[in-house]
Amino acid sequence: MRWYRSSIGKKVLMAASGLVLLGFVAMHLLGNLLIYQGPDALNAYAKKLRDLGLLLWAARGGLLVALVVHVWTSIALSLENRRARPQRYAVQRTRETTIAARSMLVSGVMVTAYLVYHLLHFTFRVTNPDISHAMDRFGHPDVYAMVVLSFQQPAISIAYIIGMAAVCLHLSHGIGSACQSLGLNDERTIPAVAFIGRLIAVVLFIGYTAIPLSVLAGLVTIRGTLP
Repeated sequence: MRWYRSSIGKKVLMAASGLVLLGFVAMHLLGNLLIYQGPDALNAYAKKLRDLGLLLWAARGGLLVALVVHVWTSIALSLENRRARPQRYAVQRTRETTIAARSMLVSGVMVTAYLVYHLLHFTFRVTNPDISHAMDRFGHPDVYAMVVLSFQQPAISIAYIIGMAAVCLHLSHGIGSACQSLGLNDERTIPAVAFIGRLIAVVLFIGYTAIPLSVLAGLVTIRGTLP
């Protein structure tokens, strides 16, 4: 417990929980991209997830634990850093860092707010009940229609694009930082790992934002995908 309470222990916990959440973000995108195969594909995927029952809730519980650990350790480390340096530098030197690195706490807060909204919207279907309870031709929740009808509203699409921008800005620095905290790279590989982390963040951003943009552009409609 003494090790876990130390700065090194907190960094390891933050890194490990962050990589767990990254894995979920990547897998979640693969499921979301089924929207391009039409309503039957996406709704069937959603039904398979619901059919997991307790396993699905166990997975959600694990992700919730990872999120709580990640947020707690990031806040604790930030407070420790401030206590160690109560006075700000007279001259702020940022040549060795990036915007993503300097804004990790801010982007983390934005990601948390986005996650809450996302859960209320698509998981618990609270924010838009008028478009969240349709049923498909098999009598199952019509997730495809819910997604399309949601993203046909520019305000919702813009909110999701901004949210994913915050997520990917956080990841663009977080992936490389997590690998370093876990000892998965060294001085020689740090630049390459940092580049790969930024590349993964860009790919995820393109993949996620392509969906609302495709709906707004009319490439994905309530009847399916256009030829």
